[in-house]
Amino acid sequence: MNINVLTKSESFYNVYERKPGADKHVTHYCPGCGHGIIHKIIAEALDDLGVRDKTIFISPVGCSVFAYYYFHTGNIQVAHGRAPAVATGIKRALPDSVVISYQGDGDLAAIGGLEILHAANRGEGFTVIFINNAIYGMTGGQMAPTTLIGQTTATTPRGRDPQNDGYPIRMSEIIATLEAPVYVERVMLSDSKNIMRARNAIRKALKIQVEKNGFSFIEVLSPCPSGWKMSPLQAKKWVGEVLSSYFPVGVMKDISSEFKGRNKVKKELSRDEILDVLGVNVTEKIRPEIKEYSKREVSKEIKIAGFGGQGVLSLGIVLAYMGVKHGYKVSWLPSYGPEMRGGTANCHVKISNKKIGSPVVSYPTVLIAMNRPSLDKFENDVISGGVIFYDSSLIDSAPSREDVTIIPIPATRIADEIGSTKMANMVMIGAFVKYFDLMDIDYIVISLDEVMKSKKLVDMNKLAIRKGVEYLFDNILKS
Repeated sequence: MNINVLTKSESFYNVYERKPGADKHVTHYCPGCGHGIIHKIIAEALDDLGVRDKTIFISPVGCSVFAYYYFHTGNIQVAHGRAPAVATGIKRALPDSVVISYQGDGDLAAIGGLEILHAANRGEGFTVIFINNAIYGMTGGQMAPTTLIGQTTATTPRGRDPQNDGYPIRMSEIIATLEAPVYVERVMLSDSKNIMRARNAIRKALKIQVEKNGFSFIEVLSPCPSGWKMSPLQAKKWVGEVLSSYFPVGVMKDISSEFKGRNKVKKELSRDEILDVLGVNVTEKIRPEIKEYSKREVSKEIKIAGFGGQGVLSLGIVLAYMGVKHGYKVSWLPSYGPEMRGGTANCHVKISNKKIGSPVVSYPTVLIAMNRPSLDKFENDVISGGVIFYDSSLIDSAPSREDVTIIPIPATRIADEIGSTKMANMVMIGAFVKYFDLMDIDYIVISLDEVMKSKKLVDMNKLAIRKGVEYLFDNILKS
């Protein structure tokens, strides 16, 4: 006897560990919310198409539905309205992936309006699921670009007035006028029959992407009982009788049968091409003895932090640049406050002999702290077994961690002795490079003028690097 046991889709996590709160087995959506229905339809389609493992789900931070709590796929949260731009980059970088841009009306039709138009006009090979509930449902029920005339919201308590607020935007009709989109349809979640139509539309859109790399746009008229101040049954009825009267459901465009497919092209750039695009002036080839460094197993995730004006970002730039010169894969990501001087600054640097997936350093293997606030803030983020360099001339007490290696370098004092406090960052570079033996010190010194903007201080910076090496050797390595 065959027994068919219905279980949760494999495209959902079994337990929603990312979801805040005690209950990790149910979603946070309100009763009657359309997001839950659409999530199930998408998950089922991914299972049936066998593409879960190569699916990347993109949803916005602003007006977020927190889809990454639930979907057992790749997930990227993006800035409000910017999902089409990120989806474009992801699809071009990973042309064999299945990319879904999941956006609401307050996101796609408002701040993201131009983003979606240009992505659709280019015919980018991803699928857009556009949730239209005529309101900013996730942020308090404000008027959205799709709010109906006369509809009351938190920001239109007397109803939407076209004289003041303009008219609701019909996004599907706009997208359908463009040449490149393959399939555009509007569906609604008003009853079982229309939910099945929505299911078929979403499955078709995903299939077009999987088989032909085509752009599809599915608009879903979705109930928002809480935002509309209705019961779930009233909200479903309102979708079918009121919302759909202004936004008629149906296929707006379908050229899938004659569409031959969009080529999946990923341009691989050589190292020299990348350097040329970045405007990096490499005046010599990597010498054979220098190239040997990058053959080592290296994976350094470095966080450099201090006050603005201490050369924190420059320290990171020099390390990253010299990493490239030695044949490593590198990344550099800055973060700084709004002040010109005296604020906070930090940067993330990765140096590896393997490809780098993300420039973000959440748990550094190495921390370089140029002041006390930075040490206090980031000390506990360093992984066990990591290394902390700190400027002992500005920080009067050593880090308290016992499971990491502590390297005190009086960088500011050494820089003052050289003749300029600004050289403290270069002292740290010398100590760092000498300690890990990642690069050739002589080669760094010779190449420094390629990366330093101020040519007047190049010689002093070179001396500072040498002094950092000298201090580390005499006071740390010898002991």
